[in-house]
Amino acid sequence: MAQTGSTNADLLARLASGEHIGEGHWLVADRQTAGRGRLGRGWNDGQGNFMGSTVVHLTIGDPSPATLALVAGVALAKTVAALAPHVGAQLKWPNDLLVGGAKCAGILMERTGNSVVIGIGVNLTAAPELPDRPTATLAGKGAAIDRDHFAGALGIAMIDALWTWRQEGVASIVRAWIPQAHPIGTPLRVSEQGIDGTFDGLAEDGALRLRREGGETMLVHAGDVELRRPVVEGN
Repeated sequence: MAQTGSTNADLLARLASGEHIGEGHWLVADRQTAGRGRLGRGWNDGQGNFMGSTVVHLTIGDPSPATLALVAGVALAKTVAALAPHVGAQLKWPNDLLVGGAKCAGILMERTGNSVVIGIGVNLTAAPELPDRPTATLAGKGAAIDRDHFAGALGIAMIDALWTWRQEGVASIVRAWIPQAHPIGTPLRVSEQGIDGTFDGLAEDGALRLRREGGETMLVHAGDVELRRPVVEGN
């Protein structure tokens, strides 16, 4: 579609009306005027970027729905690595993709009944300004990627990651996620609690392992996590 407020909101409304939307279907917009990130942040992407949403219908025996963020992350990271291998994109728990430490893509999940709408926004050509974190584009790193080509590749990667999640479980997704993430030892902060530590991988259930200064490791099951940036002397 040419323009919409939010592809996530559109799919949620269609599901609420009783429409069946099959897995593997994506709603992709050229422009998005009321996009949302986590915690209600605005995320209004511009022409040339990827803005799309898809649906996963939960069935008996599926892993925890919360771990679908990792599924989407694996699909997203693998797509970017295939189309722009030189940019060195890295996943940040639970739902961001970073380029040079700056946010290049984000994932938003919203549940209605037994369906989860997964929205993904990728800064292919333009980056919205955020008040609390730097942003980056793939084009700014020399990767010129056609939006429709990106959409097709992401759709295939998502089907593959979703199959792994269902057939092999969360632990298999975790093993695929960790090599795509920033390195073990990366300084992190859990924003809401103001807790600092370093990245120590993920637990088998997908929780973040945060190593504290004293050496103990705590598990973070939900929260807004950001890179802890070094203090520059004189600032």
